[in-house]
Amino acid sequence: MTTNVDKTNGGPSNGANKASGPADANPVAKDAVTVVDPRLLVRQEGFRGYLTEFGRKMRSGDLGAVPVIVGIAIIWAVFQAKDSAFLSPKNLSDLSILLGGTGMISVGIVFVLLLGEIDLSVGSLSGLAAATLAVLNVNHGVPEGIAVLAALASGAVLGAVHGFFFAKIGVPAFVVTLAGLLAWNGLMLQVLGTTGTISIADDSFVRDLTAHYFSQLIAAYGAATVATAGFFLAQFLDARRRKAVGIPSRPLSEILVRTGVLAVIVYAAAWRLNEYKGLPLALVIFVAVLVILDFVVRRTSYGRKVIALGGSVEAARRAGINVVAIRISVYSLAGLMAACGGIMIASRIGSASQQAGTGNLLMEAIAAAVIGGTSLFGGRGSVWSALLGMLVIGSISSGMNLLGVANSVQYMITGGVLLAAVVIDSVSRRTQRSAGRG
Repeated sequence: MTTNVDKTNGGPSNGANKASGPADANPVAKDAVTVVDPRLLVRQEGFRGYLTEFGRKMRSGDLGAVPVIVGIAIIWAVFQAKDSAFLSPKNLSDLSILLGGTGMISVGIVFVLLLGEIDLSVGSLSGLAAATLAVLNVNHGVPEGIAVLAALASGAVLGAVHGFFFAKIGVPAFVVTLAGLLAWNGLMLQVLGTTGTISIADDSFVRDLTAHYFSQLIAAYGAATVATAGFFLAQFLDARRRKAVGIPSRPLSEILVRTGVLAVIVYAAAWRLNEYKGLPLALVIFVAVLVILDFVVRRTSYGRKVIALGGSVEAARRAGINVVAIRISVYSLAGLMAACGGIMIASRIGSASQQAGTGNLLMEAIAAAVIGGTSLFGGRGSVWSALLGMLVIGSISSGMNLLGVANSVQYMITGGVLLAAVVIDSVSRRTQRSAGRG
């Protein structure tokens, strides 16, 4: 009896072979090449591998924060060349305080954009929170702590109302938050009454939020040391966890380079701030909020659910995510951050007025999130976008003011930067889809 031979692997192909078990069910050829995801080889190639990976991401449209960082460097270089006072300790200190108010509002916008939605009410909510704080504390003698909590609660609750109508009733977010923009602005005027403007005492806790500086040299340098050490530790532990389960992780060489770059930036900032009055409390608060919320987005199941929901609502629903609850919570968080921003702005200007939350505040908050790298299409972004975007907008404003440029020109330039950011985002998404990564 003749036995058939499988030419592929040189073994018999009779019934005995079929009964040999699952391990032999799909024989592999001797010269077969195992296909390996090139990203899995990165950690084996060390720092060189990550340079290759970085180039691959750039070619595929995964630009990350690179465009905005390059933009900040160009903006600073141009304004410093035009006026040497731009990078002076006082101007940088003023810029760091300016970041807090609008930056807080922009952080809330980042969460909403991660859903792929929009919130037009945050400007009015910030003004209402400031008015609530001032009326309770100044006009009615309510202790500052309770007044601040009431102001924050008002933002969170009203934000949840927007989320309810959007997520539960099905009203488009644009319409709901546009209605909120009008309604809460009117309520702010009603709360302030005929006085129009309520001043906040200079010696109050609220004023200290933006008026207080840690003048000791050790404060700024200590904060820089904590930031550098914390960053290295977080990166190192993350890489070790990834390596333990066999997934791509950053090599130690890259972690050290990243830490070194951060150290240069934060220690240079500490040095310049100490040349003026020291480390501003407002900057400490803003960065602390960014660190906490960045952890929420990247390290908690809640953050992953928000990003998943922005990527695909239907896929998130099928995965068991409570879409309604997540949407309501995100809008509540946006309202809370708007209230935080309103309090910071009232602290900086020393009052709550009928102009609070109006003007270009809303547009700047949204523009900062988008310019900083958060996608308008949902599912991609970082809370650090608020910081980067505010650095761009604040730097343009500060530089133009030093040069005596009219506000009209500032608005046009900021609008152009915003359009450029959206164009980059759109082109990046299209490039990633073409590369099979979108």
